[in-house]
Amino acid sequence: MRINFVPRSKKSLVLRFAVASVFTAAMVTPAVGADSLPPAPINLIAPTAIPNVAPLPFTGVKVAKFTTSTTMPNLLVSPSTGYVGDAVVVSGTGLAANTTLDLTWSTLSPTWVADIQPNTVNYMGYSFADKFSVKMTTVTTDATGAFTFKSKIPEDFGGIHDIYALQAGVAIAHGGFQMGRGFTMSPKSGPIGTPITVTYTGMGGSLYTAGAAAYWDNNFAGEMQSMWTRGTAKIVLRASGAVGNHVLEVKNALQTAYLNVIQSPIPYTNSGTGIFKVTKDNGLLPAKIIYPAIMEPTVAARTMLSTTGLDPNSKAEAKLSVSSGTINTKTTMSVTGLSTTGTHQIVWATVVGNRVNCTGVCWAYDALPVATVDVTGTSFTKELTVPDNLGGWHVLQVKKGDLIEAQIPFYLKQSIMPFLDKAGKVIGMGIAKSDLSTAPDVIARGQSGAPTNKFKSGEEFTISLKGVGWTQFDNTQAVTYDNSFVGYGCGFNSNGYVVIHLRATGAPGTHIIDLHPVMYTNQPSFANTPYGMMPVLTSDRDFPALALGYQIPSYQFSITVTK
Repeated sequence: MRINFVPRSKKSLVLRFAVASVFTAAMVTPAVGADSLPPAPINLIAPTAIPNVAPLPFTGVKVAKFTTSTTMPNLLVSPSTGYVGDAVVVSGTGLAANTTLDLTWSTLSPTWVADIQPNTVNYMGYSFADKFSVKMTTVTTDATGAFTFKSKIPEDFGGIHDIYALQAGVAIAHGGFQMGRGFTMSPKSGPIGTPITVTYTGMGGSLYTAGAAAYWDNNFAGEMQSMWTRGTAKIVLRASGAVGNHVLEVKNALQTAYLNVIQSPIPYTNSGTGIFKVTKDNGLLPAKIIYPAIMEPTVAARTMLSTTGLDPNSKAEAKLSVSSGTINTKTTMSVTGLSTTGTHQIVWATVVGNRVNCTGVCWAYDALPVATVDVTGTSFTKELTVPDNLGGWHVLQVKKGDLIEAQIPFYLKQSIMPFLDKAGKVIGMGIAKSDLSTAPDVIARGQSGAPTNKFKSGEEFTISLKGVGWTQFDNTQAVTYDNSFVGYGCGFNSNGYVVIHLRATGAPGTHIIDLHPVMYTNQPSFANTPYGMMPVLTSDRDFPALALGYQIPSYQFSITVTK
């Protein structure tokens, strides 16, 4: 049996850097690396395709800013605390008789913040500034100046919501409702690997109320967010461990759990707990990669896309038959409107470098040649193969000499690395024995050895990925082993090829390994970037990179531990 790892050869690396020296300066202005430009944070807009997002509460009509009276009677809100879906009654007395009033409900629309640069994207935290009120309803007081309004608590951010009665744009009475967190999980039993859906409502919209953490038998499995889903987080964990009962708990968290919430200024950020019964071990489960749904980006900028280096006289336009895919994807480029003839080169715009111990020059633009075209008219069509490179947004450029005649973005998706035999048949996906020898070819493949999913307790093994990116949103994948966060792997320095090293532990049988996206914050560091360096379990619906058109996946693996 021959295992085909397809590593980069030393020769190909030399060629790549030689080509970079020829093309980099003409392609775009060289960068000096890790987020070298002054940060220019922007508030991101959530994509409209995020699933199951509740609308603005009640009528959904925003209310103009209003003034408040110096003294106001209290509105009675009963009950004054509760959860999404609870019945509630708002009533007032002692108001002007036979008067029409608008009732309002305070809320907000927090969002993620990013710094989008030509050669990277940086995570810059949250914005909680967008606070406003919506109209609940219109009521009319009776002859005694009283009214009653019955409703249900809407799906919204948790915490305290002010309720005002407005007359002619002035608040004349005030009440409030304090929303706690609701927890559901389904199913409640099944074999190892069973997907368990957890829904957690009433998460907040401020620093210490916006996050939550999921735990499996007191092991931290990852964090949950709901900035773009109006306080409701939905995650899927996979059942793991011995046959019998296991505790799944979700707790308030800034990163990991806040364990004395009842003594804090936010005691309403309660936890939720469920018991899941593992019924049996059905053996290994197939490796899976789970991409978020394709969403229309709300930000136009793409990394590597720049007007610098463009031929000022060019009117050419490029199209791709396929505009996203994994490494080695075939796509056909069609270019029309060319005004130059002769030999043109098609290059893949990317970056080289890293952000570890980064000072001064950390990374720079690079250009990988993918094809040469002899142009005799005003158009051409050429099939291209996407290179084995960093994931994320890149640009395919058509160049005549040092000038760019046409360019178009391509999104390179992450993938699980397959292992092949001599005939090209897949004999393993991602998981292999660890080979700790230091031969050059072994080092080139990250010390990944022969593919297998069976390991003795304590034996070291590897998980191999391709197309991992370089921005602070797609540079890193966090790893959980039996729903316990154990560390992460990064893909920048290795051009998107990530080989994660783990050890097989636990009782004989099936063990679950999952990988999730991370918001990288180690280097460089920016102020106010909470929730970094942890597995984000809500990355398919509440993750800033979705607004930029990224499809950063989660992964599912399993192994068998033998005696």
